[in-house]
Amino acid sequence: MTTNGFTDPRPLYTRATEQAAALIKTVRPEQLAGPTPCTEFDVRGLLSHVVGGTRRIAVVGEGGDGLAVEPVAEGVADDGWAAAYDEVRVRALKAWASDERMTDQVRVPWGEVPGHAALSGYVMEIVTHTWDLAEAVGHPHELDPELAEFALANAQRVLPDSLPRDARIPFGTRREAPEGADAYGRLAAWLGREPLSRA
Repeated sequence: MTTNGFTDPRPLYTRATEQAAALIKTVRPEQLAGPTPCTEFDVRGLLSHVVGGTRRIAVVGEGGDGLAVEPVAEGVADDGWAAAYDEVRVRALKAWASDERMTDQVRVPWGEVPGHAALSGYVMEIVTHTWDLAEAVGHPHELDPELAEFALANAQRVLPDSLPRDARIPFGTRREAPEGADAYGRLAAWLGREPLSRA
């Protein structure tokens, strides 16, 4: 849906969080120490970042200072990640429900931007981390290609090749996507990620 010249990211964010929630439900405790393509995190660390980051997104949508919220979740039991994510994602969806939030200026780690731009960035983040998690746990579900196409278009707009990927950018240097890569493979490559080796 396009509103006032921009694509409303709320339906896509809802779908992206539903997709992430379904995948998180498949994670078994014995997988939590496994590697992910997001090399700074194992599976447990990635889940902590996803839950904590979604809490930050909710606070931004509620009009609070999201930058005061560390994007980590402490004290979650090994079997508690699905419930922890469901709780914060419902809070985030409610926080971003009003049309006014789409045009309000909000403060996010990459600057002050209209709400629709902030939420589009968060679609990119959760879709990318969903791919990270899917890689880590063996792709138990097929992922929604439309979400990856939206996230990739956003990534190409906000992280063009002309912008250096330095310490302030939480993504690696762009890689060439393999020939025939799907939307998730192209998104991962644009953000400097490599699939996990299954050797």
